[in-house]
Amino acid sequence: MSDATLHNARQNPDDFAVSISDSIESFIVAVTEVAKGDEPDSAVPFLLLEVSQLLLTGGRLGAHEDIVPEDRYEPDTGPEPDVDDLRERFAALLDPVDVYSEVFDPYVPRSEPVACRISDDLADIITDLRHGLAHYRAGRIVEALWWWQFSYLTNWGPTASAALRALQSLVAHVRLDQPLDELDGLDTDSGINGDGDEERLAEEAGKVMAAEIAGPLGLRELRRT
Repeated sequence: MSDATLHNARQNPDDFAVSISDSIESFIVAVTEVAKGDEPDSAVPFLLLEVSQLLLTGGRLGAHEDIVPEDRYEPDTGPEPDVDDLRERFAALLDPVDVYSEVFDPYVPRSEPVACRISDDLADIITDLRHGLAHYRAGRIVEALWWWQFSYLTNWGPTASAALRALQSLVAHVRLDQPLDELDGLDTDSGINGDGDEERLAEEAGKVMAAEIAGPLGLRELRRT
């Protein structure tokens, strides 16, 4: 099925499903390998690439006409695989730039930013993708596509978009030699709003120079030749 016909849900979904599942499985395998920490110097650029490619897959799902599952109730996929180890590995790998601020819905007036973690985002995305993959491997192709489309719109799509902005911003700060504000005072257990939080962050904020994080995270400054 060509991309030009993806909006037509009456088309046989097999070719589309194979493409989507291959992309999702590739993302899971690649990101899981990054989490092992064998090549920490390339972690951030590699995650930037992988999340970008995943969002292309999500865009194809989002542009597709609503996929309607064959059964009224979703079949049980069994227990969800544990992602705590993956989450912890990424938290250690991305320290001290794991925490960032994000506005969840840009169309909600006066939305306030909240603290998020890239490590949490990646673990949550993989949880959603694995759930659909369990349906796919069990032969429930339409159910898998429905789940991936639904969860793209409701959870892993916004989460991946937020993580991508954080990763892209990190790469830009380093390569353009723009210092990052120290985020050690920002945590996902507390907000970042209000005078008290802003004053606290202002007092605690230092400057993390690009040189201090470029080496461990595999980034280099972008310089004119």
